[in-house]
Amino acid sequence: FRLLSYSGMRMGEALALTWEDIQFKDSEIRISKSVARGIRSKQYIKPPKNGKARSIKIDANTLSILKEWKKLQQIDYLKLGYNTLQPKQLVFSNKKNTYLQPSTVRVWIVRVQEKYNLNVITTHGLRHTHCSLLFEAGASIKEVQDRLGHADAKITMNIYAHVTKTAQE
Repeated sequence: FRLLSYSGMRMGEALALTWEDIQFKDSEIRISKSVARGIRSKQYIKPPKNGKARSIKIDANTLSILKEWKKLQQIDYLKLGYNTLQPKQLVFSNKKNTYLQPSTVRVWIVRVQEKYNLNVITTHGLRHTHCSLLFEAGASIKEVQDRLGHADAKITMNIYAHVTKTAQE
């Protein structure tokens, strides 16, 4: 949820990430694919929604959390018999080391919200929040468009015209 909140990625893009997509040295994440569901809910990899790969900068704290997760993943999955040191290793995977189902992620976010008595938000809502915060911080329409992977600025403006009250003031 941290990565979705601090990157603005679509959930399918996050679920398709492999460790080689995360450039720790350059503080960047390469978003070049997305998990989608096809016939009988079988998952497959497709290009991002607009068909174009993009790289985004990511903050040091989120990268630190990802580094820690990578270490934990290696330990936990080794116990299950999986070698996670492969170049195409998924950043987020299920117990069989394959793609997570989006419905699983939805269950997790609901559990966290209920446990900590948080306001309800969807994983896509985290993307909207990220966008609003970018506008509040002074990012241009073009910068937000590029970061979120929208085909053109009209999409960015049409979907995200409802910036927060603070930004309006």
